[in-house]
Amino acid sequence: MAVKECKKFETKLLKENKEIISILLKDNTTNKNIVWGTDNYLNRGIEVDDEILLDQVMHKRIIRTRSQKAKDEQQKRSKQKAEVFTPSWICNKMNNHCDTEWFGRENVFNTELEKSWESNKHRIKFPEDKNWKDYVNSKKLEITCGEAPYIVSRYDASTGKDIAIKNRIGFLDRKLRVINENAETERTWLIWAKKAFQSVYGYEFQGDNLFIARMNLLSTYIEYMDNRWKRMPTGKELKEIANIISWNIWQMEGIKGNVPYGPKEEQIDFLKSKENINCNIYDWENKKIVSYNELTS
Repeated sequence: MAVKECKKFETKLLKENKEIISILLKDNTTNKNIVWGTDNYLNRGIEVDDEILLDQVMHKRIIRTRSQKAKDEQQKRSKQKAEVFTPSWICNKMNNHCDTEWFGRENVFNTELEKSWESNKHRIKFPEDKNWKDYVNSKKLEITCGEAPYIVSRYDASTGKDIAIKNRIGFLDRKLRVINENAETERTWLIWAKKAFQSVYGYEFQGDNLFIARMNLLSTYIEYMDNRWKRMPTGKELKEIANIISWNIWQMEGIKGNVPYGPKEEQIDFLKSKENINCNIYDWENKKIVSYNELTS
């Protein structure tokens, strides 16, 4: 199936699948929706601590990627929120450094060129003491992830230019490439693709960026499944992956590890406190909810 068909599937998903989009809007700490976290929508009557609503995403289509925003809006967000979208060649360089440490050699997935790269066309080889499953299970985190360019590289976040699957460089892309090369059955692929999504994490303050990041991860799942098995995911498969994404890519004020802005008045009874709320994430290995601050203290 062509890339164009994958994009049609994604567009239909945004327009019609309320259940999946609701999962991608969920804040698993407050059990409400993620909030906007930016004043760029005040002209639409949207306050910074307003929740992002289903209708705003599915029908009004308010949220746009950085490359689709006007230049003055990009500059305003950079100035006010230190929002910088890293070019893909820099993301690649940094992810390559991590893989050099893990594999014990350079140029595993690609060879760096000047502001570009040449992808390794051969099957990835693993060290004698490690295998592809170890690589998939290795945990990685992108802090202040924006649209998640270090995790998935469907496009260059700084320009909006699409990147073909064979040339993608995000750390989830690399895990999915390895799975595509080693999973001989669809059942094995499904098991390990899920493990790959459970192993990658990212947090972001601004809710519009966070929603785009979550959509980028879900779209990546769709594209790699199509690339390997020539089919679109079922509703059940999408729901399972969307739930993992909503836990692993979460909204947080990074310095304190808290939910942005704390509870609103109508939330106080539920939360029993006016104190800042520590963000929760999910430990998939031990099947339990944990506080992010517990893990970093």
